[in-house]
Amino acid sequence: MGSFSIWHWVIILAVVLLLFGAGKIPRLMGDVAKGINAFKKGLKDDSGDETAAKSIDATKEKDATPT
Repeated sequence: MGSFSIWHWVIILAVVLLLFGAGKIPRLMGDVAKGINAFKKGLKDDSGDETAAKSIDATKEKDATPT
């Protein structure tokens, strides 16, 4: 009672194909994959920016100390 039968999934697939068409689904999935790759790249860039920012802050602190 809590799970869907194969007929439920067939009907859902048919409705999705009718709404989006068979040609749009691969393009949509390609766009999702590009988005995920851009997100991962952004995470890598952010971690590199934090490291650079910390080193810049450390340099500023070292230069600001009176001698």
